[in-house]
Amino acid sequence: MKKQNLIYFLAISLFFMACEPQKPVEEKTVKPETESVEDLPKIMTPEVLWKLKRLSDAQVSPDGSTVLFGLTTYDVSENKGNRDLYIISVEGGEPKQITDLVGSEFNALWYPDGEKIGFLSAKDGSVQLYEINADGSGLRQVTHLEEELTGFEWSNDGKQIIFTVDVKLDKTANEVYPDLPKANAMIIDDLMYRHWDGWVDQKWSHIFVAPYQNGKVGEMKDIMLGERWDSPMKPWGGMEQISWSPDGLKIAYSCKKLFGKEYAVSTNSEIYIYDLKSGTTVNLTEQGFEGYDKDPVWSPDGSKLVWHSMATPGFEADKERIMIHDFASNTTTDYSEGFDQSSTGFAWSADGAKLYFISGIEATHQIYEMNISTKEIKAITKGDHDYQSVALAGDKLIGTKMSMKLPSELFVVKDDGTETMLTNVNKAILEHITLADFTKRWVKTTDGKQMLVWVITPPDFDSTKQYPAILYCQGGPQSAVSQFFSYRWNFQIMAANGYVIVAPNRRGLPTFGQEWNDQISGDYGGQNMDDYLSAIDDVAAETWVDENRLGAIGASYGGYSIYWLAGHHEGRFKALISHCGIFDLNSMYLTTEELFFVNHDLKGAPFDNPQPKSYKEFNPANFVGNWDAPILVISGGYDFRISYNQSMQAFNAAQIRGIPSRFLFFPEETHFVLQPQNAILWQREFKGFLDKYLKKK
Repeated sequence: MKKQNLIYFLAISLFFMACEPQKPVEEKTVKPETESVEDLPKIMTPEVLWKLKRLSDAQVSPDGSTVLFGLTTYDVSENKGNRDLYIISVEGGEPKQITDLVGSEFNALWYPDGEKIGFLSAKDGSVQLYEINADGSGLRQVTHLEEELTGFEWSNDGKQIIFTVDVKLDKTANEVYPDLPKANAMIIDDLMYRHWDGWVDQKWSHIFVAPYQNGKVGEMKDIMLGERWDSPMKPWGGMEQISWSPDGLKIAYSCKKLFGKEYAVSTNSEIYIYDLKSGTTVNLTEQGFEGYDKDPVWSPDGSKLVWHSMATPGFEADKERIMIHDFASNTTTDYSEGFDQSSTGFAWSADGAKLYFISGIEATHQIYEMNISTKEIKAITKGDHDYQSVALAGDKLIGTKMSMKLPSELFVVKDDGTETMLTNVNKAILEHITLADFTKRWVKTTDGKQMLVWVITPPDFDSTKQYPAILYCQGGPQSAVSQFFSYRWNFQIMAANGYVIVAPNRRGLPTFGQEWNDQISGDYGGQNMDDYLSAIDDVAAETWVDENRLGAIGASYGGYSIYWLAGHHEGRFKALISHCGIFDLNSMYLTTEELFFVNHDLKGAPFDNPQPKSYKEFNPANFVGNWDAPILVISGGYDFRISYNQSMQAFNAAQIRGIPSRFLFFPEETHFVLQPQNAILWQREFKGFLDKYLKKK
């Protein structure tokens, strides 16, 4: 139930490749939506949401003068999307489009001399490496491999290149029984046999290294030859998990070198160093590092390596510490000791004296700076927003930032925190519609603590009127209700539908210290449920909220929250919506895939002796007898984290009890709804269900 990352997004972009004939590459600017913007509604709707361009994966040129990024646009009528590459000067100006191929271009990188750009594309049916000049001219295909590429990166001198490729090492059922070529079966002897949204196949993601010169790739060497594990790690890992040393002699990479049941119950990934001269691999985190260790980044002189590390085995939402290994002294030090926040997205200053990163504080994500010699950490940015990435451009920082009122855009940030907006790709649409406002509210909890609650009010809000209100229950469970701009759980759409949205940062959410984050584990139906009710009761007391028209919604752990509240809300809610939620903890344990998650958060298996209290006290299925509110249940056929049978059980229980209910099932969707027309259908059903039970007739 964790967050998506860029690699999954790019994979989805490929899934929605455009099918029109290839066009010649020509320089273009990002044009405002002048042709059709006046015909759009004046508020955020699902249709407006899918007209927004989605900016991602900013890469600063070697000389710090230009930013390369991707823009994805969607054609709802064709039910597909397309991602093209753009560049923009750090000094500002209009972005220039530099690719316009069939399908999406992704994993785009500057060549070390800044003269050309490489990227992956499946324009001819197989994902291969392409290059263009920095102005978009001179398109050429670099690789023609039988296998598809999943990532690449040049060494600092440009003379070597890393590729990641899925390597087949095991036999299919048809290969075991060659006389049965039409048999369709999988033969499974061990865990994990499926992960998030796909069945495990016979392939493993391996790292290959090869010489490179003038667009020519030499003989490729598999540095993980014969190994049955993945780097990057599945399901979401990308090239951020692999890093060249500055001298091009070593490769640092993340990998969980475990198999089967051990893999399913452990988070113990390691940082490995491969030496190109000797062909040997060393485990840098073999001793004393039992949780996740990922995303290594070399210092500019190669003397140090930083990565983020979790201390607790089996806990996927532990504090992400800043670990730095000094190769001269052969010591590894936690530079974030005493800093009660997680840290990701590391970027070294050119002289290696400072480290920049992203960290969450009070439901926002900011850019931070650490002085390596003193270990002093300070926030560079502040405000109600989420920075998603940071990179250096000379004496400036380039950050990707979003908020509840702004999809991701590029900003130039100075050391004093001064921000300048660099891109504004959705300006025409956002200026055309009236956006909902949000306020920050601190609510006292039942145990006397203060909880941050975002309250989002409808466009043109009138405090003399009364509005129905919706309690938003966050998933994760450890995932902050921060300043994200979601393309499904979009607060702008919800508020535009005429609702006040109450979004609490209940117990179990990060950015409020590790104690607040950790409390939820083993206490699913406990304090955090009281936090939810404290939030909705506080806001419902306002004169502009109709306390008789309250609803509650949520996905994943938020979906679990809905099922739990359904049996314990004491008449507060008149409508409930649960997307991909956990209904029965017993069957959840035996149908999910990453067992470390349920082992940690539920404190063991339902058949353990003694049985963890989660299965007795916090199982929503045990309280169906108390259900009394109409409920919409939603699920996807390829959700293997929380199998759709959880949603089936909940809907069936509601039907048997005579509770007004509806089951919305997407056979080809996963834990997320990603296809444009499915997403719009989802929004229409979502609104229609709430309107039916919460709007005055």
